[in-house]
Amino acid sequence: MKISRWAAAWLLLALWPGLAAAADIDGSKLSALWGVPFAGILLCIALMPLLTPIFWHHHFGKVAAAWSLAFLLPFAVTFGAGAAASSFVHAALAEYIPFVILLTALFTVAGGIHIRGNLHGSPGLNTAILAIGAFLASFMGTTGASMLMIRPLIRANDNRTHKAHVVVFFIFIVSNAGGSLTPLGDPPLFLGFLKGVDFFWTVKHIFPETLFLVGALLAIFYALDSWYYHRRKEVMPVDPTPDTRGIGFDGVSNFWLLGVIVVLVLMSGFWKSPVSFNVMGTDVGLPGLLRDAGLIAVTLLSLKITADKVHADNQFSWGPMAEVAKLFAGIFLTIIPVIAMLKAGVNGPFGAVVSAVTRPDGSPDPAMYFWAAGALSSFLDNAPTYLVFFNTAGGDPAVLMTTLAPTLAAISAGAVFMGANTYIGNAPNLMVKAIAEDRGVKMPSFFGYMAWSGAVLIPLFIAMTFIWFR
Repeated sequence: MKISRWAAAWLLLALWPGLAAAADIDGSKLSALWGVPFAGILLCIALMPLLTPIFWHHHFGKVAAAWSLAFLLPFAVTFGAGAAASSFVHAALAEYIPFVILLTALFTVAGGIHIRGNLHGSPGLNTAILAIGAFLASFMGTTGASMLMIRPLIRANDNRTHKAHVVVFFIFIVSNAGGSLTPLGDPPLFLGFLKGVDFFWTVKHIFPETLFLVGALLAIFYALDSWYYHRRKEVMPVDPTPDTRGIGFDGVSNFWLLGVIVVLVLMSGFWKSPVSFNVMGTDVGLPGLLRDAGLIAVTLLSLKITADKVHADNQFSWGPMAEVAKLFAGIFLTIIPVIAMLKAGVNGPFGAVVSAVTRPDGSPDPAMYFWAAGALSSFLDNAPTYLVFFNTAGGDPAVLMTTLAPTLAAISAGAVFMGANTYIGNAPNLMVKAIAEDRGVKMPSFFGYMAWSGAVLIPLFIAMTFIWFR
C-alpha cells in the first residue's frame, strides 16, 4: 500500500528513540479550546464529503494533517517538545498502529475472497445472506464482511424492481450490528481490547442485546421484502446476471488466513509476557509486537497468493484503506487532550458532559451512556466516540468490566449499534452505498437514509433502553 509522506513521517517520529520522556497531561488544567482540532477533524469527516466531495476526495489527507498540526504545534510550544513527543508516541504505538494494522489485514484478506455465481434474491435468501453476514462481521470485521457479502447480494437482486431497502438493511445488520460480539468485529471494540477489555467480555455482556437487534431487523426485513417481492412486476422476466451451475469461492486460501488473524489477536490478549520495550515512556509488550508482525505477514501473504483476477472481480483497491489510515492518524492525535480532559471528570472542562451521564448519587447512568455514545456515533466515527466515553467512565478496564459492567455494555452497544443511524456513522456504510450506486442501485439520500433509520432503528433502541439500560 502506498503511504503518504505525511503518514510515513508520522510513523518515523513515533519510532524515533530518545526524543523525549513520558509526560502526563493534567486535563483539569486544560482549556476546552484544546478540543477544537478534534472537533474540527470530525466535522470535516462528517460534512466535507457531502458539501465539497471533489475537494475532500483529493485532499482529505492534507485536511487531517492540518488539524493534527493545529493541535501538535501549539501543544509543543505550551508544554514543551518532550510532552508533545511522548504523547504523540503513546498514541501511535499504543493505539493507532495496532488499530490500522488489524484493519489492513482484515481488509486485504476479505478483498482476496470472491463469491462467484448467481443467486436469485427471494425474501428467504436475502434474509439468509444478511444473517450470514451478521455472523461473519464479528469475526472478520464489519468492513471485511461488508466487502465480502455486498456484491453477491446486489447480483442476487439485480432482477428486482425495488432493491434499495435490501442495501439499507445490509448496512443496518452487516455493516454495524453484526460486529458487536468480538474485538475483531468493529474498531471501537478493538480499541477497548487494546485498552485491556477481555476478548470475550463483549459477547458475554451484550449478546442478548445483539440477538434482539439483529433478530428484530431480520424479521422486519423479511416482512418488508416479502411485501415488495409479491407485488406485480417486482421480478423482471430476464435476469441481468446469467445463471451458473452453482456457487463457489475464489481465493479460498484467504479463509485460512482469516483464521490466522483470529489466532493472532487471541494470542495477544491471553499471552502475558514480562518482556516489554519502553519507547519514550510507552511500554510496548512482546505479545502485541508479535501480533502486529504476524498481521503484517498475513497481509503480505494474502497479496502474494491471491490471483489478480480475484482482486479484479472484487474491484479491490487501496483507496478505502488509505483514507481510513490517514484520517485516523489525525483522529488519534487530536483526541489526546480530549481524553485527558474527560479523565479529569467533573473537575475538567467537560464536567458538564460527565455530569449529564452521571446520576445524582455519582454513579454512571447506563441509559445516558448508551444514547450519548450512540448519538455521537451516528454522526462521528464510532471508534473515537467509544474511546471518549470509555475514558469518561473512568478509563480503568478492570473496573469497567466488573463494577461498571452495565456502563461499559451501554457504551459498547451505543457506539456499535448506532453507527447505523447515518451514512457517516461507520466507515463501511459509505463504502457499501458507493458500491451499490456503482452497480445501479438508487440509494436514499443522506436524509432519506436517516428516515429509514429513524423509522426502523430508533424504536428498537428505545425498547433496548427500557429492557437493558435503565
